[in-house]
Amino acid sequence: MQPLHENIHRAYEAFLYHARSARIVLLHPDSRYRSVLVARAIHDPNLRSFYYALGPDDINVQSFLMSITHDLANQHPTFGRHVNMLPGAAWENTDAHFELLLNTFARDVSELSDQPFFLFLDDYDRGDTADDLQQFVEGLVMRLPERCCIVLNSRTLPRLPWVSLTARGYAVLLNDDMLLQCDFYGVERKESKYKLDVYALGPGFVLMDGRAIDTWEGHLPRLLFFFALDRPIITRSEICQAFWPELDTDQAVNVFHVTKRRLHKALNMDVLVHDDGYYRVNPELGVYYDVMEFVTTLMDGRNINHPNRVEAYQHAINLYRGPFLQGHNDQWIVSRRQDFRAGYLEALSFMAAHWLQHGKREHALSLYQRALQEDINRDDIHQQILLLYVALGRRSEAAAHYYRTLDAFNKAGRAPTDALQATYHEIMG
Repeated sequence: MQPLHENIHRAYEAFLYHARSARIVLLHPDSRYRSVLVARAIHDPNLRSFYYALGPDDINVQSFLMSITHDLANQHPTFGRHVNMLPGAAWENTDAHFELLLNTFARDVSELSDQPFFLFLDDYDRGDTADDLQQFVEGLVMRLPERCCIVLNSRTLPRLPWVSLTARGYAVLLNDDMLLQCDFYGVERKESKYKLDVYALGPGFVLMDGRAIDTWEGHLPRLLFFFALDRPIITRSEICQAFWPELDTDQAVNVFHVTKRRLHKALNMDVLVHDDGYYRVNPELGVYYDVMEFVTTLMDGRNINHPNRVEAYQHAINLYRGPFLQGHNDQWIVSRRQDFRAGYLEALSFMAAHWLQHGKREHALSLYQRALQEDINRDDIHQQILLLYVALGRRSEAAAHYYRTLDAFNKAGRAPTDALQATYHEIMG
């Protein structure tokens, strides 16, 4: 058995290594040394760290913001200067002013340091019951600069969309020195008499024992199943807010129960189980979920020491059959779609660079063109395409591509970056 201090040292080194490229790190509830790591990090003279421990009163965003602003002001005297200037109406109705509160707090956090720093949220499980707090922290991750990394220490698995955050390259889950790469929520295929194959990359469909389920009675029961796979656990209020925000509470609850019954009827089993105030996918199900495999292969590709990085990224490309739940535009779907699309573009860009290194310019060009089919606003990819056209002796196609891009940008109300314009003028000069 390794001495305790060696295990802690390895776990701390793993934390420092993986946190370098993350926006949010979860010290997993199963971690033995997570609290020791927090203590070591906040006392490490080589790290810039800020610390807040959630208390029993952190049951909503308002309480959380008031408490953390007070505590961080003791660590950084000017912290909270933007939050404290918010009008009283923002505090009286936090739901109506949610985005204002979120953007203002993110601005304060961003000003904690102009160097890389950590924001530790300890005892995070004390906010488990606060739906708005979970939503707030998720939004905070998207708004903070890359130099800031949020670290959660929790006795439970926080109700955040860890799979999609990991696909985007934002999140890291650590169990001491081990990086979690699969089955984040405990729904992976296991021995079970119920075997489901779930595919969300593309239009979205479900197979049971190899046969497609087509008895959904509308699209809502199917989407409810995908929504349940999105997080470790969900509350009824989260579901109602995502699916029926325009209905009052009683109406939304009634529609939810009807939808849930139709979901269970379609699969002929209790798909969602209720436990201690939360819903989750029935642990008795044996589920294959293409999104989980997609994220796992992305993480293999990101590992510079993995012996099969190229194969991993290529497999991720193969798994991506289309945008997440293509054809649906609910807000939660659009958000996840952006995360998985970012992972797909990462894989395409890596493989294009790989083929360039091996002199396969046509291969690289084809991959970059596929990337633009997903996101036409990637100026860096437009630059690569222009350079490849010229390298292939196809200058007229480079010019045509550039002017098509300008036209598309004009219609979208945006201009090309200075770098893209400079690339075009340089290669045409």
